[in-house]
Amino acid sequence: MTPITLDQLRRILPFSLKENRVKYLELLNGCMINYGMDTPLRQAAFIAQIGHESASLEHVREIASGAAYDTGRLAASLGNTEAKDGDGQKYKGRGLLQVTGKSNYVKCSRALFDDDRLLDEPHLLEQPRWAVESACWYWWMKGLNELADRQEFVLITRKINGGTNGLKDRTAIYERAKKVLGAVPA
Repeated sequence: MTPITLDQLRRILPFSLKENRVKYLELLNGCMINYGMDTPLRQAAFIAQIGHESASLEHVREIASGAAYDTGRLAASLGNTEAKDGDGQKYKGRGLLQVTGKSNYVKCSRALFDDDRLLDEPHLLEQPRWAVESACWYWWMKGLNELADRQEFVLITRKINGGTNGLKDRTAIYERAKKVLGAVPA
């Protein structure tokens, strides 16, 4: 795998702040190697998704309050209790791919820490290392490398987002990333 350069990341995410590109670049390159994102197509799809979900590496905590995940069917589907108890707010999206819901926090915590610490310390996913690691873990857990190989970008978006929110932006980043990384002729 050829590591992504700072200039490539700037060209893929032109609205990102230089300080954020510098903060995440080495972590992203290391994590992508560890999780098999070792081709330009895989890297392009991953960077496009984290680029959209984090608003160009700006946000590692969901901007919304998380109240939508606190009660009802959506809460239950994410492993939160259906009672109005703050689970939605506590386990709202965090990390570069916005890990969301108690059940995902449990799985992520066990994968990254071999314990349940994220249930008591969900804010750890806002730290650069864990923001990146959680995104790479989620990508791997959902089997997205294989979908990236087949360029099934809409399906990748559905597996990350649960729908196609932001598809136009995600696709624009993806197309730019494929060109910058040499996955398609420039």
